[in-house]
Amino acid sequence: MKSYGVGRYLGLKTQTFDGLTQDFLMLEYAKGSKLMVPMTSLNLISRYSGASSETAPLHKLGTNQWTKAKQKAHEALYDIAAELLEIYAKRASQRGFAFPAPDDAYNSFVASFPFEETPDQLKTMGEVLADMQSHKPMDRLVCGDVGFGKTEIAMRAAFLAVESGKQVAILVPTTLLANQHYASFKDRFINYPVEIAALSRFQSTKEQTQIKQKLLAGTCDIVIGTHKLIQGSIKYKQLGLVIIDEEHRFGVKQKETLKKMRGRSDILTMTATPIPRTLNMALGSLRELSIIATPPQGRSAIQTFVKEWDDDAIKEACSREMHRGGQIFVLHNDIDTIDNMAEKLKTLMKNVHIRIAHGQMPSRELEQIMSDFYHGRFQILVCTTIIETGIDIPNANTIIINNAQNFGLAQLHQLRGRVGRSHHRAYAYLVIKSHQSLSNNARKRLEAVESLEELGAGFMLANHDLEIRGAGDLLGDNQSGKISEIGFNLYHDLLKRTVDAMRAGKKINLNDPINHEVNIDTGLACIIPDTYLGDVHERLVLYKRIANGKDNDELKDLTIEMIDRFGLLPDPTKNLFAATRLKLSCEKIGIDKVSIYDDKAHIIFSDKINIEPIKIINLVQTQPNNYQLKGQNQLIFKREMPETIERIELIEDLLKTLET
Repeated sequence: MKSYGVGRYLGLKTQTFDGLTQDFLMLEYAKGSKLMVPMTSLNLISRYSGASSETAPLHKLGTNQWTKAKQKAHEALYDIAAELLEIYAKRASQRGFAFPAPDDAYNSFVASFPFEETPDQLKTMGEVLADMQSHKPMDRLVCGDVGFGKTEIAMRAAFLAVESGKQVAILVPTTLLANQHYASFKDRFINYPVEIAALSRFQSTKEQTQIKQKLLAGTCDIVIGTHKLIQGSIKYKQLGLVIIDEEHRFGVKQKETLKKMRGRSDILTMTATPIPRTLNMALGSLRELSIIATPPQGRSAIQTFVKEWDDDAIKEACSREMHRGGQIFVLHNDIDTIDNMAEKLKTLMKNVHIRIAHGQMPSRELEQIMSDFYHGRFQILVCTTIIETGIDIPNANTIIINNAQNFGLAQLHQLRGRVGRSHHRAYAYLVIKSHQSLSNNARKRLEAVESLEELGAGFMLANHDLEIRGAGDLLGDNQSGKISEIGFNLYHDLLKRTVDAMRAGKKINLNDPINHEVNIDTGLACIIPDTYLGDVHERLVLYKRIANGKDNDELKDLTIEMIDRFGLLPDPTKNLFAATRLKLSCEKIGIDKVSIYDDKAHIIFSDKINIEPIKIINLVQTQPNNYQLKGQNQLIFKREMPETIERIELIEDLLKTLET
C-alpha cells in the first residue's frame, strides 16, 4: 500500500468484486478525493494526532506534499536521535549508587501511611525500589492522575535514600507547591530524625544561606524548592535522589540543567499530565515509565457543570458547600479585576470570610493566606491559576472557574483536580460568559471536560491536546510543528527507526515503508460479516487488532476472545485469520505478494529474502510439474486450489517447507 498522507475517516463499506465480498475503510482526502483501504492493510493506518479535525492538513492524492512533510520531519529527527543516544551513552557508562534493600525502619514508615495503597501504587513503588537498588542510575517517570497518590511514592523513595545516608532534592515548579510539599513531608516524617528544608522565595536571604550551608555540610537531608535547587550556587555533600514534580512545567533552560544531572543521581519524575506512553515505550532504554491509573479507595468522581454566570446559582453552590462545612475555590484569572470579583461575592454572601491569592502578592502574605485556607480559617479563596499545580486542600470540594472558555483542556483538568481530594462529593462549575459567544474549539473542550467525570479521566480527556504538547516537551523546544505536520504516531515511528538505525551504525532511507506491507490475495472472502457482528465500530476495532497481530499466539488469543464474545467464527472470519497468519509467515521469509487462483498460486519474493535460494531451486528441479520460476523473484505453484480455507493452508505448508 502506498503512503498517502492525512485523510478523514468516512466509515466502513462492504463491496463485492468478482463475486467476493470484502470490507473497506473509506477515507476522504483533499478536494473530495476518496480512497478505499482493504481491512488487511489496517496495520498501516493510525490515528492522526496533531491538530483538530477541522484544521488537520488533509493531503491531495497524487502530489508530493506528504513526502515533503515526512522528509522535513525526518531530517529534524537526526539531531533529536543523536541527543537521546548521547544521554543513553552517558547513563550506560556511569555506575550509580545501589541503595540497600528496605529494612525495618522503612517498613515501619510504610506502615504509618494512613490510607490503603492502590494496586498501581504498590506496583509502581516496587519498580522504584528495584531501580534504586540497581547500579544503573534510575530515571523513572511516574504518571498518575491528580490525587492518585504520587506524593507517597516520592516520600517512600526519599525515606530509603535518607536511610542510606544520601540527600534528596525535590524540585517543584511553584513556590506554593514547594510550601505544600514541605508541610506534607514534615507531617509524614515527624517521627523520624530527618532534617527537611524548603528553599523558595518564601524564605529570607538569611534563611536561604543557612539552608545552602547545611546542604553542603550534609546536615540537611531533604530539600524542597523551585528552580533555585538546580542553580550553580547550591552544592550538595551526598545528593543521591532528585525528585521532579510536574517536569513539563519547567522551561527549556531548566530542562537543559536537568539533563546534565541525569546519570549522576537517581531521578524520579512525577506528572499528572498524560504524557505520550507510546513514545516512552519506544525510548524504554532511556527512561522507564510507571502508570498509576487506579483511584484511591472511597474517592468520588467530580461532578462538573458548564454554566453562564448567574448570581443565584453561584450563591447556591457556595452555600451548599459551606453548609456541609467545606470551602470553595473561586478562580478568577485576572489580577486587575480580582478585587472586584471578591467584592461581588461579599455582596452576594454576607458574613462570609473571603480572601484573595495571586502570584504578585508579597511572598509572606501569600504564604499566610494559603496556610489560613489550609487550616480552614476562612471559607472562600478567590485566586488565579497559582493554585493549578499540586495544591492539596482536602476540605475544599467546590471550585468555580470563571471564564472557563479561556483555558486549555489540560489546564481545566488540572484546575478541576484541586477539589475532590477527600471522600466528599466534589463539584466543579465551569462558568462562561454566554453559550452563543463560545468558539467551536472552546465548546468542544468544555463538553469534553463535562462529559468525562470519572476518576482517571485525565488520560482520555487530554489525549489529543497533551499527547502533542508532551512530546514537544520531551524532545525539545521546536518539535511541535513537525508533529502537527505528520501526526504524533508517525513521528514516533520515525524517531524509533532513526534511534535504532543510529544505534546500529546504519543509515535509513525515508522512502522505505515503516511497516513492510505484504499483499495477500486469497481469492476468498476475508471479512467479519455484519450478520456475525452488527456494531460497525466494534468490527473496525477487531479488524485493526487482527491486522496488528504480532504472532500466531496473539491471533489465537484473539480468536478465543471473539468466540467467547460473539460465538463460533463464520468461514469468512476464519479466512481472515488464516490470511493474517500467512502474512506473518511472508514477512518472516521476505515475500512481497501472494496471489492464489483456482489452479495456481503466484509468490513474489522481496529483495531481502530470508531463506536459502537453493531450496526454491530444488523444488523446481525435483517437482517441475508443480513448481516453476518466473523471472528472478517469482515462484509459481501449480495445482487445483480448493475454494475453502485449505488453499491458504496449502501456501502456509509450502512456506514451512522452505523455512526448514
